[in-house]
Amino acid sequence: MTAPELATAVSSFTAHSKSRRRKSPPAIEPGLRTDLYRGDREAALRGLNAALATEIVCLLRYRRHHFIARSLGSYRIAEEFLVHADEELSHADLIAERIVRLGGEPDFAPDTLQSRSHSRYRAVASVIEMVRENLGAKHIAIDSYRRLIEFIGEDDPTTRRMLEGILGVEAAHAEELLELLQDES
Repeated sequence: MTAPELATAVSSFTAHSKSRRRKSPPAIEPGLRTDLYRGDREAALRGLNAALATEIVCLLRYRRHHFIARSLGSYRIAEEFLVHADEELSHADLIAERIVRLGGEPDFAPDTLQSRSHSRYRAVASVIEMVRENLGAKHIAIDSYRRLIEFIGEDDPTTRRMLEGILGVEAAHAEELLELLQDES
């Protein structure tokens, strides 16, 4: 093939490729094919929105506890609360994104947040009470995630894997809080 023929062939191939890209549907990311969802999508979305509410309540509690613990001079515990708060925000973002990918709408409504959450928000004054309150909330979250994972089962492996990852972090948080409680006692 001569140089002009090669240039013509490359030009033709490039034009054809650009044309096909314009005509092709956008790439489908994992989890976006909601038309193939095998489980009870509405129940899964309710469960995910409850998990989202729980993460937001935990995030808010950790943030409050961070600032109060710091003001009481418990800097190490305050920083641990801040790390946990940031991880709860990350979980909330993952859950909200998954809700959208499943064709739902993440519920961030503040007026019903507490009633949708599995965890409570209670203001406590001492650092020990803060650690205990957060540890109790972790046990509730762990149990809630286990039940949601069991409900999702094999019908939605993408959501199940996401929830299993969050569950692992929640279990690590519980261990860290237990250690803080033992150190402070």
